[in-house]
Amino acid sequence: MAPPVKLSLPNARPYAYNFPPATTALLIIDMQRDFVDKNGFGSIQCGNDEIHSAVRTIVPTIQKVLEMSRSLGMTVIHTREGHRPDLSDLPASKKLRQVSNPNGHHTMGIGDRGPMGRLLVRGEWGHDIIDELRQLPGEPVIDKPGKGSYWGTGLHRVLLARGITHILVTGVTTECCVTTTLRECHDRGFECAILSDCTGGFDQQQVITSLDIICGQDGLFGFIGESSDFFASASKSRELTPPSTPPASEDVLLPIAQLQQRYKSGLESPEKVIQSVYDRIEKYEKIDPAVWITKRTREEALAAAKALSEKFAGKPMPPLYGIPFALKDNIDIEGAVTTATLEIFAYTAKSTAPAVQLLLDAGALYIGKLNMDQLATGLSGCRSPYGTPHSVYSKDHISGGSSSGSAVAVAAGLVSFALGTDTAGSGRIPAAFNGIVGLKPTKGTLSARGMVPACKSLDTLSIMAPSLTDARKVWYIVDEYDAEDPYAKVPTTLSLWKADFRGAKDGGFTFGVPPADVLATCSKEYQDRFQTAIQKLRSCGGRQVEVDYTPFEKASDLLYNATLVHERIASIGYDFLIKNIDNLHPTTKALFQAALDSPLKPWNVFHDQALQAQYTMQAQKIFNPLEGGIDVLLVPSAPCHPTIKEMEEDPLGLNAKVGTFTHAGNVVDLCGVSVNASWIEKEDSKLPFGVTFLGGSGYDGRVLDIAAVFEEAVVGKA
Repeated sequence: MAPPVKLSLPNARPYAYNFPPATTALLIIDMQRDFVDKNGFGSIQCGNDEIHSAVRTIVPTIQKVLEMSRSLGMTVIHTREGHRPDLSDLPASKKLRQVSNPNGHHTMGIGDRGPMGRLLVRGEWGHDIIDELRQLPGEPVIDKPGKGSYWGTGLHRVLLARGITHILVTGVTTECCVTTTLRECHDRGFECAILSDCTGGFDQQQVITSLDIICGQDGLFGFIGESSDFFASASKSRELTPPSTPPASEDVLLPIAQLQQRYKSGLESPEKVIQSVYDRIEKYEKIDPAVWITKRTREEALAAAKALSEKFAGKPMPPLYGIPFALKDNIDIEGAVTTATLEIFAYTAKSTAPAVQLLLDAGALYIGKLNMDQLATGLSGCRSPYGTPHSVYSKDHISGGSSSGSAVAVAAGLVSFALGTDTAGSGRIPAAFNGIVGLKPTKGTLSARGMVPACKSLDTLSIMAPSLTDARKVWYIVDEYDAEDPYAKVPTTLSLWKADFRGAKDGGFTFGVPPADVLATCSKEYQDRFQTAIQKLRSCGGRQVEVDYTPFEKASDLLYNATLVHERIASIGYDFLIKNIDNLHPTTKALFQAALDSPLKPWNVFHDQALQAQYTMQAQKIFNPLEGGIDVLLVPSAPCHPTIKEMEEDPLGLNAKVGTFTHAGNVVDLCGVSVNASWIEKEDSKLPFGVTFLGGSGYDGRVLDIAAVFEEAVVGKA
């Protein structure tokens, strides 16, 4: 396993600043027309045209730093200071203080109309970033109402989600927004350096003093460096590891980053990729004909690929340009039929699910709809009238469900990624049984609109991809608050945590595991491999601590052995079920019939809701770092990998066993990701063994950071 590449600013003050490009963000602060162009808010703030015009001299240097950062694959983040058009986020003190100075030079204030539109108001010409530094598609732009970049924004979560540990800070003005933001970054644990020739201000003495304060007292807040050191270090690194273009392959889909590299170099086109995708789909249908429900025709997909190529010809490519994907058939895309594998329920979608629209806007190419357990009820993949898909590694073993087709399509290399859903493990189980990554984000963080509900209060979309890197790329796109989703969590309510500039492995982390009596439900092979996974995680910097597993066990029982299962009836519709119960798959019918026939009393619902709240509180405390909580809970994704024959013989009991470690996830509001940990050799095949990293609500980024260290160790050994 190669050590991570590190760059250095050897002449930085107070001493050399070292940073890994992979977890470093270039933060470009407020390079807006309003601040650096004439007749904007900045020129009024400065009060001296000569001094103000000099600030713009930093633009060419920032431009070069930006180009180099992009070439290194660093995260690039832009900020814009400004306010809502109604100024509802503008404090009176900020609006009135400077213009009220009887001896001052501020003749206009925020919101007043200037030559470039209303000053510091979002949507106006002056508010936008200057053309030389304009953001590329996929680069986050943080609209901030204050001098700092954290108040009223999602910057902290954006940084944590991307695993950022270090920040190179540039922009304007040094004495105000730049140093204010750096101090805020310091408070949150990020290791930061300002590039002194990439920042400027309206009072040179204040600029000098501000920079001195940052690095004074042995580095009180951070480091001060120069771009020349950055260029020298980056150039040396590229000489040691020159960029290479990955070779094409007709047999497998390249990872997203490599495929996009070939697009950018002109060695690949979306049309050619789509041809190869359909060739592989046709070939795999002879192996397993039960993966797809419907597909675009090859001609339709090629037309979409051609339109994408023409749209972005000569322009920057969006982050998922030309990346083929598919959907579980309970997710809507306009004009396509959604069946949820129940023909009598099927309808033609009149609109596209918001999360899917985000993917399309990012340049992803839709291929078709994938098989699933009927009405997303089950973890087996054996409850569909469209056939039973099997694990890509064994025609005898279940694919897992309910997102069965989504996992198989990704594992077989038919698409780069797929969206599934995960209510009780429907994304994590099939991912584990097919040796891929299954990411279940915190519920309420991805829009659930346009998705056939299984259990509305517990549903979330899930992401399936061959690797954590690719799953994370997709997550960045769809992780967007939907104000029209009644179950959406407001981003500012999500958990945040301090960064550790050393990274997860060197900085260390804590993890818990289920007790021995719970692990005893696993097969002997799974128990042995889970113990190996524990040792592997320890070698990655993890420290195992004992946890109280009780709330997870009780929450798991609450899902199907209490009244929560009745929400499934409400979600699909009582009248619909009563009318069409005999049209359901036999196993699906048995589950719903049992719920309909249960002697439920109204007060039982409220009793179980109270228990759910109690277990959720207890579980969240286990992950609270301010109360001695752990970073992640490591569990086997499943206790065993049944054969199709075994599942058909005991469809309800064995299905429940498969969900031993997944059922509690959404009940107590956890996030989680299943990754492949090892392999189990069989006589004529090998089967994947997956583990799941679980974290508290909103801790998605932290969970992914730790899982990535583990995945790297597993792949490195392989």
